[in-house]
Amino acid sequence: MAMVLLGLLAVFLAAPARAEIEVNVNRGDVQPLPVAVPAFGGTQGADIAQVIAANLQRSGLFRPLDPASFVEKNLTAAVQPRFGDWKTINAQALVNGQVTVEGGKLRVDFRMWDVFAEQQMLGLQFTSSPENWRRVAHKISDAVYERLTGEKGYFDTRVVFVAESGGRAKVIKRLAIMDQDGANPSYLTSGDSIVMTPRFSSNSQEITFMSLRPDSSSIFLFNLETARRESLGAFPGMVFAPRFSPDGGKVAFSVERGGNSDIFVMNLSSRTSTRLTSDPSIDTSASFSPDGARIVFNSDRGGSPQLYLMGADGSGQRRISGGGGHYTTPVWSPTGEFIAFTKQTGGEFHIGVMRPDGSDERLLTSSYLDEGPTWAPNGRVLMFSRETPGGPPKLWTVDVTGRVLQPMPYPGAGSDPAWSPLLN
Repeated sequence: MAMVLLGLLAVFLAAPARAEIEVNVNRGDVQPLPVAVPAFGGTQGADIAQVIAANLQRSGLFRPLDPASFVEKNLTAAVQPRFGDWKTINAQALVNGQVTVEGGKLRVDFRMWDVFAEQQMLGLQFTSSPENWRRVAHKISDAVYERLTGEKGYFDTRVVFVAESGGRAKVIKRLAIMDQDGANPSYLTSGDSIVMTPRFSSNSQEITFMSLRPDSSSIFLFNLETARRESLGAFPGMVFAPRFSPDGGKVAFSVERGGNSDIFVMNLSSRTSTRLTSDPSIDTSASFSPDGARIVFNSDRGGSPQLYLMGADGSGQRRISGGGGHYTTPVWSPTGEFIAFTKQTGGEFHIGVMRPDGSDERLLTSSYLDEGPTWAPNGRVLMFSRETPGGPPKLWTVDVTGRVLQPMPYPGAGSDPAWSPLLN
């Protein structure tokens, strides 16, 4: 079920000091960097190059050039490119490589060049089993992204989500997982119950989610390596909205009893639970800060759903959202810089971000129904679900500037996405 990259080896080859080209990700008006990614030589070399180019293009920071414009053909990793041919088409970065299969192992050597400085920026070698060629392409994409932006990439990741089928009359909701680019989708549950709000643990190998039946609800842990599923236990009332602590040792969730919902935290080693809120209102959607010291959640204790902060022990509860409208589904960014949320105002739904103190609120999207943001592990991109009137939910992404908004390549209906950390 989990894709294991066998014998992954990254070898940094001799490369000169940092070249001149770089992408400033902090500028909202950044122009995508023209980059050439010709087909790698060897078996599946063209496929690997296509995945790399698609990853870079979806980030919004790079503009892969049309292969039909390439002057130099059949470029290999063993030969220095003819830089003049690439300058002619205004390629500022060039990524090329060679694929070989020996002894049942796939080896990919690649280089990245600063075309106008005429020097190598990066050289790496990856070794894997042949069926994991897509993961190699994602790792190369991450290496290119990090070298040119100075920040970690997010391409070698997966997304767990709720896949929907059967139409509105009899909708079937199954837990599903796929690569971040929509490839390799698979189902983790059979559809015999409605699943909601799946979330990854910090080790990428365990998921928590809510399962809803007509007469009960449960929170489960699901191990991706063993496919083992276990319940967190029985609770007097409806349980929902689970989320792991950053170290994976605890799960925060809400329990509803008689119209009042409160937030609890369970220690997964001892299976003991601690109640964090006791306000006569709906408190839910707890999300830990990256250091585990604080929790953001939403509550209607002030008359409408708003965002609140508290210590991880429930202390110091205070409201941070200040604008009009309803705020729900908060989630702390992996860097701690922002809190993302869903906001309903003016008859529309939005995905927005704000600082942990409530300042610098920005709405990144606006539509009939946008909800449930989740962060890429580098804190630069958000995934969420979007619905149009009468249509099924679809998965979309937007970057933190709001400039790069696009649908996911996954063709099916999906909601409640959760992004994994970078895979090992």
